[in-house]
Amino acid sequence: MFVLDSRLEQDTLPLGDFPLCRLLLMNDAQYPWFILVPRREEISELFQLDAADQQALWQETTSLAETLKDTFGADKMNIATLGNVVGQLHMHVIARRRDDAAWPAPVWGRQAAKPYTAEQVAAIRDKLRLVLTDHFRFGE
Repeated sequence: MFVLDSRLEQDTLPLGDFPLCRLLLMNDAQYPWFILVPRREEISELFQLDAADQQALWQETTSLAETLKDTFGADKMNIATLGNVVGQLHMHVIARRRDDAAWPAPVWGRQAAKPYTAEQVAAIRDKLRLVLTDHFRFGE
């Protein structure tokens, strides 16, 4: 059974599910920072996914990145799997702008997180409802 890592659960807000991945919003209003987590048990590395899941992860990642770039007016999309702190396989998809708090440096550990307000989260959900279609199911 899929269980979300406690650190991801603590640091993110759940948005919903693609066919393979849970979509999370990093609770830091300084960046449109999203995380995809394949809903598979005990997976820490990309190569541990079977070929179909690897393909699905890449399709969900690139589709999300394209959507976020347009939706949030990103100058650059940062996409990465690191897993040094959180072992569970997860993909960071971050819409970067030249005027964001960390540009051009990485977002990790640059600034203390600024949690979203309920209104900001609702606005992001509303934006995403307009652009995430058939293959995405919003959690409520």
